[in-house]
Amino acid sequence: MIKPDLTLTIPDQLGSVHFVGIGGSGMSGIARLFLNRGYTVTGSDAKESPNVTALRELGATVFIGHDAANVGSADTLVVTGALWQDNPEYVLANERGLPVLHRAQALAWLIRDQRLVAVAGAHGKTTSTGMIVTGLLGLGQDPSFVNGGVIESLGVSSASGADDLFVVEADESDGSFLLYHTAVALVTNVDPDHLDHYGSLEAFEAAFVEFSRKASELVVISSDDVGAVRVTATIAAADAAARVITFGEHPDSTVRVHSITTTGPVSFSVTWQGQDYSATLRVPGKHNAINAAGAFSVLVGLGFDPAASLDAIAGFGGTQRRFELHGTVGGVSVYDDYAHHPTEVAAALAAARTVVGEGRIIAVHQPHLYSRTRLFAQEFADTLEAFADQTIVLAVYGAREDPEPGVTGALVSERFRDPSHVAYVPDWQDAADYLASIAREGDFVVTLGCGDVNRIVPQLLAALEQVHG
Repeated sequence: MIKPDLTLTIPDQLGSVHFVGIGGSGMSGIARLFLNRGYTVTGSDAKESPNVTALRELGATVFIGHDAANVGSADTLVVTGALWQDNPEYVLANERGLPVLHRAQALAWLIRDQRLVAVAGAHGKTTSTGMIVTGLLGLGQDPSFVNGGVIESLGVSSASGADDLFVVEADESDGSFLLYHTAVALVTNVDPDHLDHYGSLEAFEAAFVEFSRKASELVVISSDDVGAVRVTATIAAADAAARVITFGEHPDSTVRVHSITTTGPVSFSVTWQGQDYSATLRVPGKHNAINAAGAFSVLVGLGFDPAASLDAIAGFGGTQRRFELHGTVGGVSVYDDYAHHPTEVAAALAAARTVVGEGRIIAVHQPHLYSRTRLFAQEFADTLEAFADQTIVLAVYGAREDPEPGVTGALVSERFRDPSHVAYVPDWQDAADYLASIAREGDFVVTLGCGDVNRIVPQLLAALEQVHG
């Protein structure tokens, strides 16, 4: 993978912009904003997708496959950290001396004059961002936003609004979240992740300290997550006057979450400035009550009415690839979820447990990154065994990493205490056939991973149709 120069001085004018990997959820959202601002946008991607189709309809020229000729007469290249150094479009841009910007650099340049609400954290960013945007719209505001996933009720992951507020999901994986000139920072948690980039837990937490201290107006941060608590303490020690709102179940939280009921759509109450406010969400899971409390904290911190804010957030209907139902065959329901860290997997499966009733949960887990699989194999095994009734482990999705000798999905399956609860099936068709053989009416199948595991869903449904249809 490449390491874009995040210190690069960005030109005053970018001219026409070419996006390499334009179909991705984050890249497509930023490309949409450039189109909305009147820029000439071209791009390339490995395959056709709904995102590619939508961008073409907005006026972008998108090529399928990567070729130097795709760059054309572009003045600026926008890339992600997942790009390989031998990508022909990247190579040509460097030969021509074109500015090559990380996607976060391009976005930070585009929104440099707006009042930014930036959402960061190892988990919960996409949902929390969607909740804030939904809340603002429900309060009659018209924010701009870029989210890491499509907000179901809006059908898009980004939009340009008329207000000065801009809400962005800020990516901490490579440190690019430090590029933004943030007014309000929301930190959902600081659960250790991306240590392949940061090298240590201390460096990971230090980045969140820097992100939080850059917020010019307000920091909203979890009171339950131990890493976030350490970050809060560091902020307070450095600047006693910093405006901080903490949220969570901890009794000392500025916004305290309590009375959580997780049967079906989650219900809960929050206490803010001595007053209780209650809501029932349209999405399941205790973690979503916590996410909603963070979004509520942002809105009241911005000065909006608390009761109206929570009511508006309750209208959030979810985002794509977050416990998203794709179909039911013979009473077996197939969901897809982006969870790719043990904490996220636990939250997703715990949410599924609240609505599955008497059925079982069958997890289809695609390990993401060789380094993460190696580092967290035991944690994944423990989590999957605790929260799923049966697990199918697929091959590792390497993304930006080269394969590591001996690192396969078997590292996870071999660590189950009871091997009868897990099967390592690297071939997708074999995995679909195996799933159909063990599934029964009332079961929930949940695919898990932030790679391309969602693409196995049609195979799973087809295999279920053959056996149970």
